Amino acid sequence: MKTLVFKHAFKGFPSVASILLGILVGYLVSFVMGLCLPHTTVIGETEVTCAYITNWEQVKDAAWFAVPQILPVKPQFNIGAIIPMCIMFIVTAVETVGDTAGIVKGGLDREATDKELSGAVICDGVGSAFATLFGVLPNTSFSQNVGLVGMTKIVNRFAIAMGAGILVLAGLFPKIGAIISIMPQPVLGGAAVIMFASIIISGINLITEEPLSGCNATIVSVALGLGYGIGSTTAVQAFMPSWMSYIFGGSGIVPAALLAILLNIVIPKDEK
Repeated sequence: MKTLVFKHAFKGFPSVASILLGILVGYLVSFVMGLCLPHTTVIGETEVTCAYITNWEQVKDAAWFAVPQILPVKPQFNIGAIIPMCIMFIVTAVETVGDTAGIVKGGLDREATDKELSGAVICDGVGSAFATLFGVLPNTSFSQNVGLVGMTKIVNRFAIAMGAGILVLAGLFPKIGAIISIMPQPVLGGAAVIMFASIIISGINLITEEPLSGCNATIVSVALGLGYGIGSTTAVQAFMPSWMSYIFGGSGIVPAALLAILLNIVIPKDEK
């Protein structure tokens, strides 16, 4: 609600920064209301500890400055992990292409060029390779940016560099990172609802640019059905081999993307 007020009741900076201002106000309100302090609520005859407690001890215990270690974990070559990771990288490349297309369409109102798409995929790969030197998981494009750009219409290198700078500061100064990480889930969730909804709208706009009939309708419907089914019924992974559980990871995104790619290759194209 706070984000919507800033977005549509104001102009200029408050409107453009509605997501950020909504989060800051929500953070402050949650602190005033006591959501940031440990407390217990009595529901009937049962005492329930508030689920939105912010652990300020985490900020207190965090160091003021820290330098990431290079290769903190000894490299190992496990074929059981390498093959699923390669498959996941194919899927994340598809995700990066989709996110890039959504950002360009939402922010610049045009189609993404081949150079922009290939550059985004290369950046993803280089960033992931660099991240492994510090013992962290590979990177992937952040889909929430599709919704954020669609709302603000801001696409420039300075804004991207500022976001990257904040992430670097949060890594070098753990107390800053701790303050961000202990944000109450309702505050973050409120902003995420709007951004994820914007992502859905962007995806619908991209899909409906081509007629959803025949081959395209089959691919979209079957892929969405499988993705939603696996995502909502995670118990299905109990019947999968361990290497498949690594790929799916409790999400239907990977199998849906793989199936869509396979169907796009196998199903005959519609005659024009």
